[in-house]
Amino acid sequence: MASRPAGYGLTAELQEKKDAKYDPEMEKEVVEWMGVITGETLYVSGAQELQETLRDGVYLCNLINCIQDGSVKKINKSKMPFKQMENIGNFLDACAKFGVKQHDMFQTVDLYEGQNMSQVVNGIYALGRRAQKVGMPGIGPKEAEENKREFTDEQMRAGDGLIGLQMGSNKGATQAGQNFGKTRAVID
Repeated sequence: MASRPAGYGLTAELQEKKDAKYDPEMEKEVVEWMGVITGETLYVSGAQELQETLRDGVYLCNLINCIQDGSVKKINKSKMPFKQMENIGNFLDACAKFGVKQHDMFQTVDLYEGQNMSQVVNGIYALGRRAQKVGMPGIGPKEAEENKREFTDEQMRAGDGLIGLQMGSNKGATQAGQNFGKTRAVID
C-alpha cells in the first residue's frame, strides 16, 4: 500500500479534529470488554497500537462470533490488504445484522488506514451496548426499549383546538398603539 502524504490546510485541520475526539478512557474500556468477551487480552495503549492490532480484522471477526455464533463464516488469515479489508467488512455486516445502528459504526478505511480511530472505538462501544440485549456482558448504558403508544381517535382530536406554548400566546394581543414610521397626512 502506498503511503499517504501528510495533509496540510483543510485536510490537516480535519484530521486534527478527528484526533482530538479520541478518548483514551473509552479505548481502555473497549479493550477490556473485548478481552472479557473473547478471552484474549489485548495489550494496547493508544490509537496507533489499537489500529495495528485490529487492522487485519481477524480479532474483530472472532469478537462478533463470540457474541453471536456463526456471524462471520470465513475469516481470512491472509496478509493481503483486500482480504484484511474483507474481514473488516464482514465484521461490519455482522454488526448490522446483529442490530447495531449504521450511524454508530465505522467504515473499513477508518480502521484499515487509521483515518478515524475515534469512530472505530465508538463503533465497538456501540456493539458492546447492543451485546447486553442478548445477555452478554456489555459496556456503557443499556439501550432503551421501544415504548410504542396507542391513542384513540378521540384522544388525537382533543388537541386540535389548543395552541401549543411553543407558538406563544394570543391573550391580550391587539394592534392598538401600533405605529410604524411616519403617518400619512391627508389634507382637505
